[in-house]
Amino acid sequence: MKRALLGGLLWLLASTSQAMTADEAKMVADAAARGSASAQVMLAVMYKNGDGGYQKNPQQASYWYEQAAEQGNAYAQMALGDRYEAGLGVVKNLKVAADWREKAAKRGNVQAQLKLGQMYLMGAGVPKNPAQAEYWLNRAAVAGNSEAQFELNKLYRNPDWEKHNPALANDWLAKSAAQGYEDAVAFAHFLEHLGFEAKEDLSQRAPHLRKLAADGDAEAQYQLAMRYEHGIGEKHDNAQAMYWLKLSANQGHVMAIKSLVHIYMMGLDGNAMDAKQAQYWQDKLDGKQK
Repeated sequence: MKRALLGGLLWLLASTSQAMTADEAKMVADAAARGSASAQVMLAVMYKNGDGGYQKNPQQASYWYEQAAEQGNAYAQMALGDRYEAGLGVVKNLKVAADWREKAAKRGNVQAQLKLGQMYLMGAGVPKNPAQAEYWLNRAAVAGNSEAQFELNKLYRNPDWEKHNPALANDWLAKSAAQGYEDAVAFAHFLEHLGFEAKEDLSQRAPHLRKLAADGDAEAQYQLAMRYEHGIGEKHDNAQAMYWLKLSANQGHVMAIKSLVHIYMMGLDGNAMDAKQAQYWQDKLDGKQK
């Protein structure tokens, strides 16, 4: 009966934001000390958030997460990986973070699969390995994780990767955007602005676009600059992006001018903040809009 009561309490506390009473906190702490992995997770959360009369204590939170993680609790393994990545209550260690995330990922924790895939993409805590990134991101994406779907879209869109596949990238982008993932929605809208349909292979238009830009077409120059800036169909290259933006802007292309104003105001794309340059292009814009 007591075990059933504890299980119900843990479910309730995990699914609501209600604070625990002192008696409830004691019940959780006792169960954690006796080896209950779910209670150990809850005790870690109590120390993490400062609940049930417990003061916030990052070290104790990490300790109890680790106790549950050692018993195979996938949520605790995922949480512990996050803490080792951020150095919360433990010494920051990306390799250990990756190890715990892999344990959680193998047990089906979707968030751990996503983050492990991202680590393989960046080479953070593990060797950079696009194939391993694809494997873990695909597992999370198939489970419906919209961020993993968006990451796969970027991976398959990379022209330098041997599995470069814009059509497959577009499929994952569409799935992510359909779930309302903000970056995917914004990216899809950006592609539409460039004149691409969701099913088009972006790389097919690149040679034609470069020729138009070289021939002096201001819109083509702007679109080519956007490709270089965002790494779409062209390798990311800020210098090339600025080169084509300025050519387009000097022909009076409004979006190119606005882009330069924003870049110099914010200090983006490898450029230092430059109020004079920002004002120069703003004056060009104001003169054009009179």
